[in-house]
Amino acid sequence: MRFARLGNVGTEIPVVLDGDVALDLRSVTNDVDGAFLASDGIARTRAALEAGALPVLADAGSLRVGAPIARPSAVYCIGMNYAAHAAESGSEPPTRLVMFMKSPNTVVGPYDDVAIPRGSTKTDWEVELGVVIGRRASYLASPAEAREHVAGYVVANDLSERDWQLAISGGQWSKGKSAPGFCPTGPWFVTADDLDADDVRLTSTVNGEPRQDSRTSDLIFGIDRIVHELSQVLALEPGDLVLTGTPEGVALSGRFPYLAPGDVVELEIDGLGRQRQQVVAAA
Repeated sequence: MRFARLGNVGTEIPVVLDGDVALDLRSVTNDVDGAFLASDGIARTRAALEAGALPVLADAGSLRVGAPIARPSAVYCIGMNYAAHAAESGSEPPTRLVMFMKSPNTVVGPYDDVAIPRGSTKTDWEVELGVVIGRRASYLASPAEAREHVAGYVVANDLSERDWQLAISGGQWSKGKSAPGFCPTGPWFVTADDLDADDVRLTSTVNGEPRQDSRTSDLIFGIDRIVHELSQVLALEPGDLVLTGTPEGVALSGRFPYLAPGDVVELEIDGLGRQRQQVVAAA
C-alpha cells in the first residue's frame, strides 16, 4: 500500500492511494504517524479498503503533497554507507556504523521549496532510502528480527550544509544537517510488503543533469544491520525515520557546484516515487 498526506502544512489529510485515486483515511486515523503505525493502522487500512469503506478525497490533485509520515520523534541518519561516496568524501569506507541525527522539524513535503540557509555557501543534495519504523525496536537479538519492526520506506533528500557539517562542526555532523526544510520526504510511504528495498535504484539530478545513480544493494550496512545496531544503542519508536546513506555524486565530491537559488533538484527511487524541489534564497 501507498500512504500520503495532502494539504497545507499542519493540516494535511491522510490518504491511501489506490492507483491514481486518493482515498480519504480520516475514518480510520487522524494522521499517518507513530500512533497510527503502533495501533495496527496498516492492517486497519487494508480491512477498510477491502470493505470499500474509504471515500474518494475530492480535489486531491489540487492539494499540496506533504511528507507521507507526520513529524517523527527522531530522524536517524547513517553516514558514509556507500563505499564510492566515502571515497569521494576523502574517507575510507567505515568498519562501524556511522550515525548522526537531523532535527525532526526538517521533514517537509517532496515538492516544497528548498531554502539556502543564511550564510551557506555549500548546500548539497543527497538521495536516500528512508526506513519508517513501525514497532518499537530496542535491544533486538539479531538482524533477522529487524524487518518485524519496519513499516515501510520513503524517498528522502538528506540536504547538508558541508561547511557547517565538516569545517566548523566541532565534530558533530548534525550542525550541517538540520536547517529548516533539510529533509524533503515522500511523495509516498510504501509498506514493507510492497517493496524489496534491498535492491532498488536511486537517482538524483540537478537542473536535469545526472548526479547520483546507484542501487541499495551497494549499501555497506544493509537495512537489517542498521536497525539491529541502532536498537543496541537507542530505542527506535513507531514513526521514526532512518535514512540509510547516500551514493556518490554529490557536490562535496568537487565534481559539481553546490546548490544555488534557481536550481531544481529531482530525486527518485524505484517504487517510491519522485521528488522535485526548487532551490530559493533564504527568507
